[in-house]
Amino acid sequence: MMDVAFSAALGLSLSMDAFAVSCAMGLCGISRGEALKVALSFGLFQAIMPLVGWLGARWMGAILEPVDHWVAFLALLAVGGKMVIEGLGKVRGAQDEAPDRSVCGGGKLLSLSIGTSIDALAVGVGFIGMRINVPFTASVIGVVTFIVCLLGALCAGRILRTRGGYMEVLGGLVISAIGIKILLEHLLG
Repeated sequence: MMDVAFSAALGLSLSMDAFAVSCAMGLCGISRGEALKVALSFGLFQAIMPLVGWLGARWMGAILEPVDHWVAFLALLAVGGKMVIEGLGKVRGAQDEAPDRSVCGGGKLLSLSIGTSIDALAVGVGFIGMRINVPFTASVIGVVTFIVCLLGALCAGRILRTRGGYMEVLGGLVISAIGIKILLEHLLG
């Protein structure tokens, strides 16, 4: 029973970055199918990364730790920056078109999934010294992340569904801020 509570709490805390990105994507007006795709991708990566970290720690030790925050920062900043630029172009052009939903495309979604799951990779490295069922814990983390991200993408889109570039700019700023937060946490903390 303790493993379930621990795993769920860990999954909830690790899913917060992915939740924020899912909400930002929901603000851009993604469809239900795209929201499902986003939640599946984030959940899958949040489940896989602790396993990779745990296995990698056994094999490579501390080689990954010095650069994990840079990988997350650069991936999130690139995607967020592109969204801001595209959104500002729409605002300046006074276009009344739907926000760019291509953020759910393979490359962008992959970058976001990796960027928001770097912390899970680091947590997986920490599993080395713990007496837990790592595959079970990673599975619970993935399921919790899936649920949280699906709710975030669907609810944000329904509550604040707006056309135009402003929501795309907001979403890009949120994604970029998460990347900066990850970088600062590792550099300052």
